Amino acid sequence: MTLLSVPQPRQAQPQPSAPPGRREALLALLRRPSALAALTVLLVCVPLGNQDVTAAVHVTPADVASVGLVAVCGLRVLSAFRTGRALLPTRAAVLFCVIAVAVAASTIASQDPSQSLSGFVRLIQVFVLVPLAVLLALRERRDLVLVLGAMVAAALIEGAVGAEQFLTGTGASYDGGSARAVGTFGAQDVMAMSAVVSYGLLAALGLALEARRAGRRRACWLLGLTAAVLVFPLAVSFSRGSWIATGCAAVVALVLADVRLALRGALFAAAAAVVLVGGFGLGGASVAARLGSITTVAGAAPDHSVTDRYDLWTTAGRIWRDHPVTGVGPKEFPQYRDGHAPLRLSSGSDTGGAGAGYSREPLLSPHNMYLLLLSEDGLVGLTAFAVLFLSLLLGTVRRTLRERGGLGAALLGLLVWQLVDFLYADIGGTTTVLVSVVFGLAAYGTFGADRKAAS
Repeated sequence: MTLLSVPQPRQAQPQPSAPPGRREALLALLRRPSALAALTVLLVCVPLGNQDVTAAVHVTPADVASVGLVAVCGLRVLSAFRTGRALLPTRAAVLFCVIAVAVAASTIASQDPSQSLSGFVRLIQVFVLVPLAVLLALRERRDLVLVLGAMVAAALIEGAVGAEQFLTGTGASYDGGSARAVGTFGAQDVMAMSAVVSYGLLAALGLALEARRAGRRRACWLLGLTAAVLVFPLAVSFSRGSWIATGCAAVVALVLADVRLALRGALFAAAAAVVLVGGFGLGGASVAARLGSITTVAGAAPDHSVTDRYDLWTTAGRIWRDHPVTGVGPKEFPQYRDGHAPLRLSSGSDTGGAGAGYSREPLLSPHNMYLLLLSEDGLVGLTAFAVLFLSLLLGTVRRTLRERGGLGAALLGLLVWQLVDFLYADIGGTTTVLVSVVFGLAAYGTFGADRKAAS
């Protein structure tokens, strides 16, 4: 008798898959995209060397990380759309879409739309895409703490480098020496370090208020000490706009959180200044002279950086009067500057030190974001941005009052700093992507509850 053998079914061969580590990392980013937002903040500290400031496009590692953040959040939005869920609050979508429409209108109406296209892309990145991505990336409080913590870490890195530059005289050129602290950004971007340190100082202050509210006394003291330590590198950056913006932001945040705490903080700051300047002589004379130069526009030796800035403001106003509705178009200010500028305006600003040789950098903007928007995007653009800024400001104020400090104070402080700094500066340089993160944090403070309800 012959036994028939029954063929056994062949087992399916395992299909090759992505390495577990890489797949898990991708899934982790999709589950917690706030890590990409924090990485964007930290990558600002990567040294880039000397760059050509006249180039139309500058791409930094932080910009690349922000593109990744937008892509990840975009995938989440598409996935939610297929299931019928709306992750983005309607109010936020409308506000940011109005910005896109206004900038598009000024680009189309530009005398050179091809030249304005890069400016259009930059404005959309900074004021629309990245802020919305940050808003979507922040799902809960620990996501917010992660991004704020990254700001504190970046400030400590840059502050340490800047303090060492001042103490050893290896910083950027300033007042006949090389003691201006610029961190890892170099002499061509002298205001970048002060912006990073200011962000970190205000973030540490807000985190300290949150720890105080939660009863975590040790964390409160540690974060408060961190904020105090960052005052020194901010001072020796000799950035007058950052000093003013930080003072205004800290006062607003503390007063809305706790008036008595604000008064105690003011007394502590005054005492610390007396000890550091009077006792140790750490840059007191230079800081005082720098403050006094804010209004020095006349006399035998006026501060040329101040007079140039005021002349650039006048230039922007004249350009707007000739093109009041949609402006001259993004990135077009340099093309119209010479035809509208006062005769005494300098041809550029002198830079040097911090590892770079002497160079003369052209004045490519009015160093005032509001006047830049007015001249390049007209009343249409400035109105759209004003509505966005005011909406975010009111939203973060309401959150701070509701929480009596806490993380809301950090969001309010950062936004107030940015809005005040825009009176003396505009977007541009390595830290531009941080501006978009700040507006994304403010959007979370304003629309965070709506987003959770929508999802």
